[in-house]
Amino acid sequence: MFQSPFTGAITALVTPFRDGVLDENAFRVLLERQIDAGIHGVVPVGTTGETSTLSHDEHKRVVELCVEIAAGRIRVIAGAGSNATAEAVELAAHAKAVGADGALCVTPYYNRPSQEGLYQHYKAINDAVQLPILVYNVPSRTSIDITNDTLERLAKLPNIVGIKDATGDMARASMQRLQCGPEWIMLSGDDPTALGYMAHGGHGCISVTANVAPEQCAHFFNACLAKDWDTALYLQDRLIRLHKAMFLDTSPGPAKFALSHLGLCTDEVRLPIVACGDAVKPQILSAMRDAGLIN
Repeated sequence: MFQSPFTGAITALVTPFRDGVLDENAFRVLLERQIDAGIHGVVPVGTTGETSTLSHDEHKRVVELCVEIAAGRIRVIAGAGSNATAEAVELAAHAKAVGADGALCVTPYYNRPSQEGLYQHYKAINDAVQLPILVYNVPSRTSIDITNDTLERLAKLPNIVGIKDATGDMARASMQRLQCGPEWIMLSGDDPTALGYMAHGGHGCISVTANVAPEQCAHFFNACLAKDWDTALYLQDRLIRLHKAMFLDTSPGPAKFALSHLGLCTDEVRLPIVACGDAVKPQILSAMRDAGLIN
């Protein structure tokens, strides 16, 4: 049976700031907490890591720091997405050079390429960088939906190994598994529906919630991977309000508020994102209590 190299609970890491600059000490604390909690992997500088407002130097530094701290203890899948193909190639090449285990490349946003354009975008990355590449499909942010037919073509390329699917479409997951083959890596990008995604053949989830509740998320995905669905459902019920709470305001504002409440980093974000609004903070704290994070 195929054993995915990327599996289980994979945290889409926040990028902590202090006084407007990258807080490397806080990043180290956050990542060590993830590892201690049994998280299976991490994604630095993805959407949750505010990659769109990081400079190239900051982006590369976060990836380097993440690989250095992880030191082979967990998988590091570096965010390497761009709507400019040459830039995506550059970021993926950097991820390879510093020792990341893979790269996550979002479908090009804003310029809305055709399905052929999407195929050629990922093929260019595949041809340029010898590193496992995960396609990130998140139509709600990019305005582009990569089809299963295009993914079937991409699955034939040696370095395009799987997907982070944030559509929440379970039927799509089953069809994709059949079209792309048994070695296609399927990771959910939607915490609330990850239980269903795993039941449909998924291998894990790139999770926002795991920033705040890494131990609980690791236990949940361990149960799913063991096909212990009763335990998984119990943990889903404890986590579902927290999953929802992470998007009560623009992400990663709620996650950073929760982490600041736990004393792990500040709640600073970068414009045009603003800090989590006061109106939703009580709901976030209530969800943290449900998950057993605070009293």
